[in-house]
Amino acid sequence: MVNKINLCLIALLFFSSCEQWVIPEDPKSEPLDIFDSLWEDVNERYSFFDHKEIDWEEIRTTYRARITNSTGSKGLYDVLADMLFELRDGHVNLNAGFDNSRNWEWYQNYPDNYDQNIIDENYLRKDFWISGPFIHQFLNDVLYVNYRSFSQNISEGNLQIILERAKQGQGLIIDVRNNGGGSLKNAYTLASGFTDSEVLAAKKRIKNGSGKDDFSSWEDLSVPAGENVYTGPVVVLTNRRSYSATTFFAQMMKVLPQVTIVGDQTGGGGGIPVFGELANGWTYRFSSTQTIDLEGRQIEDGVLADVRVDLNPVNIARGEDNIITRALRVIYENN
Repeated sequence: MVNKINLCLIALLFFSSCEQWVIPEDPKSEPLDIFDSLWEDVNERYSFFDHKEIDWEEIRTTYRARITNSTGSKGLYDVLADMLFELRDGHVNLNAGFDNSRNWEWYQNYPDNYDQNIIDENYLRKDFWISGPFIHQFLNDVLYVNYRSFSQNISEGNLQIILERAKQGQGLIIDVRNNGGGSLKNAYTLASGFTDSEVLAAKKRIKNGSGKDDFSSWEDLSVPAGENVYTGPVVVLTNRRSYSATTFFAQMMKVLPQVTIVGDQTGGGGGIPVFGELANGWTYRFSSTQTIDLEGRQIEDGVLADVRVDLNPVNIARGEDNIITRALRVIYENN
């Protein structure tokens, strides 16, 4: 068998054209080639050009004119980073080793609406429970759960602890303010604790061609059915720093009848990123999917709160989180 394979390879070498068997050249690493490579990949796979009304061709003309093949690494990085900033997307980064470009406008210039010291001192206090990634404490007869990052894995056991504790009281508050996201798997797991049947939450599609309108067909994004679920009133607290997987979680919870979103809208991040590497070793990522809610709104722009509340400086001065106060009122009104 090995000899037959070798003979086939020899035959291919002799009867194929030279062009077919020339080893491909290494990618060029001149600054202009690197620029073109990044621009072209974003051009083919980025998902929000039309939604954000971005003229990517014009951006190419503007930024390519700023470099030559004698441009140094720092100068090249600055141009590429500035170009990517035009996408206005927190899921867009360029990592050059010495710096990592980013766009945090999804939460800058908005109220923080979260104070960890007040939470620690006046709500969690000293006798809170820690169950995996969840920190939880009863506020009178309502269970308050603080979840800092969807990158922290949720086991079924972790989930069942908070669901069972919540059943001992009048309601449940899930605080995902300042949760910058992480794994979508954890978002699905947490949301599944509040429905025993699959519930349609959104539609999703992926950029799959070089044309501006080349997308896959829309597919359902649903809240998965859970077991031993909690069906009492639930409030989810969000702010502008609730991003990426947290936005997906907020959208999944928003469609459940017993759930109310309180606070500010999430920061968005509704496009799942894809990754690439340039010829000089720099890596990058950008959004390559779209997700819309059941009314056709892009969750890239954030999931709106059902009850819009900002932290009040007067309340903060006396150590009170008035967003939690409003959440408690919502729960009691729904009992």
